[in-house]
Amino acid sequence: MKQLKLTGFVIFFFFLTESLTLPTQPQDVDDVRITQKFIEDNIGYITIIAFAQYIQEASFEEVEMLVKAMTGYRDKCVADRTLPECSKLANEVLLENICAMEGLPQKYNFSHCCRKGDFERRLCFFHNKKADIGFLPPLPTLDPEEKCQTYKNNRESFLNNYVYEVSRRNPFVFAPTLLTVAARFEEMTKTCCEEQEKANCFRTKAEPFVYYLKALSSYQKNACGALMKFGPQILQFINIAVLSQKFPKIEFKQLTSLLEDVSSKYDGCCEGDVVQCIRGRSKVMSHICSKQDSISSKIKDCCEKKIPERGECIIYSNKDDRPNDLSLREAKFIESDNVCEKRDADQANFMAEFLYEYSRRHPELSTPELLRIAKVYEDLLKECCDMENPPGCYRRAENRFNETTEKSLKIVQRECEHFQNLGKDDLKYHYLINLTKLAPQLSTEELTFLGKEMVIALTTCCTLSEEFACVDNLVDLVLGELCGINENRNINPAVDHCCKTNFAFRRSCFESLEADKTYVPPSTSQELFTFHADLCQAHNEELQRKKDRFLVNLVKLKPELAGEKLWSLLADFTNVVEKCCKAQEPEACFKEESPKLAAKSQAA
Repeated sequence: MKQLKLTGFVIFFFFLTESLTLPTQPQDVDDVRITQKFIEDNIGYITIIAFAQYIQEASFEEVEMLVKAMTGYRDKCVADRTLPECSKLANEVLLENICAMEGLPQKYNFSHCCRKGDFERRLCFFHNKKADIGFLPPLPTLDPEEKCQTYKNNRESFLNNYVYEVSRRNPFVFAPTLLTVAARFEEMTKTCCEEQEKANCFRTKAEPFVYYLKALSSYQKNACGALMKFGPQILQFINIAVLSQKFPKIEFKQLTSLLEDVSSKYDGCCEGDVVQCIRGRSKVMSHICSKQDSISSKIKDCCEKKIPERGECIIYSNKDDRPNDLSLREAKFIESDNVCEKRDADQANFMAEFLYEYSRRHPELSTPELLRIAKVYEDLLKECCDMENPPGCYRRAENRFNETTEKSLKIVQRECEHFQNLGKDDLKYHYLINLTKLAPQLSTEELTFLGKEMVIALTTCCTLSEEFACVDNLVDLVLGELCGINENRNINPAVDHCCKTNFAFRRSCFESLEADKTYVPPSTSQELFTFHADLCQAHNEELQRKKDRFLVNLVKLKPELAGEKLWSLLADFTNVVEKCCKAQEPEACFKEESPKLAAKSQAA
């Protein structure tokens, strides 16, 4: 049950997440004032998040310098809000301060952004963000006792450093999500530092909020990628599908009003304007709770909670019950004689209402599937409305919808068969091979991450009764990770085509892809087949990571090899490690065995 709730949590929109550190006044207090006070009180964290996400290479000391500057700006404006500089947008002031830091633009190569005007400068900093964080050092790890002592000695510096490290490694995650993670991290630290078994406590308690961060990160990147590559209409359709399923009794007019609040905050959140993102999210929460009686019967208790708790309460609440008078099909879109006239009068609103009506009637379908059906319906009407007898044509719509869902269902069933037939590790190797053949230009880190995410999606969903929607939703998030946010991300022509041509149908597009034929493998393989005794020191998890990396790099080197050959070479690598780590002189053994494995790969 917990796993199902987590899945639902991923799929239900991230815009409902609020920071656990928001002030604790009741919901009916002026939310604008509360949010402004929260921003002022948390200017340090907000500055760290924005700076570390925009300039990921910046040191913690440099970030602290900017925090000092922004805190001074905050104090000056709280004392006198009539000062000319206090009328500027917060993100504008922050970018001005970053650009004014002596030597920093040249050091980290963003001088070109600083020379641009406000809008262009913001976009330039956004495009400067790097999803592949392989250039950063590994996340620092402290011994639990040392961690607790550091927290006790200097709480503020300890938490600031944590927010900095997490933010620079998650450059596209929205600020409220990172603030929630920071608050949970502090709660965990307080609790575990009182325990005798500190290491075990940290390990156990960290898992849920690491999952929380990953889940929200995937969804936010997917939605922002849709916005950046396809524009606001696709994002609007995603919102309609998700909200109509969650709140099936909401009236279309009311949904449209809510969507105005939701859509207005996306530019800020997706571009990294942390202040606008926090304000926009708070506004959405207030809107939902102020209209709760006509939106959902499941959120009354949530909206009576104080601001910190109500966001997660709504996320974890069940989908509202379908209204008793809601028929299984909406006839006016299929059986009415004047469908074409209504469509022509206002096509955007007509399609939005169709998606709303279909989504609220089909809670069992995934968000991507609902978008596919809307696209199928839109294309069908283009065809039918040019005919002599349009009604005779578009009355076939339900057959088209069923055909589309059947195709999607077959893809999911095939993936769940892989899950049933292969063990967890073999399932991962299957996807590591396939993904690397499709997109060998991606870094080894990105490909191993995507392979693990595919395994998580299938192991989470393939045993649930909601298998189809769960798999389709989560795998779509993995594809969103692969495609990335920035519209200027290019991988190879075939992958780019699937990522940029049609958001709703990119899943089926990827299904038909073959190995990238434009890829030129690296000329040397020496490093791949050079093993040392340090492999014997690797614990199970670390050794597994090395095996994953070996397989991905092997596919990059030999993309023409069939799956069986690659699996065989991976087994040989595992055998070499086992053999040499048992030998009296592991280093000598590796020196002897490594060339043999290299020769075997050349002969394959």
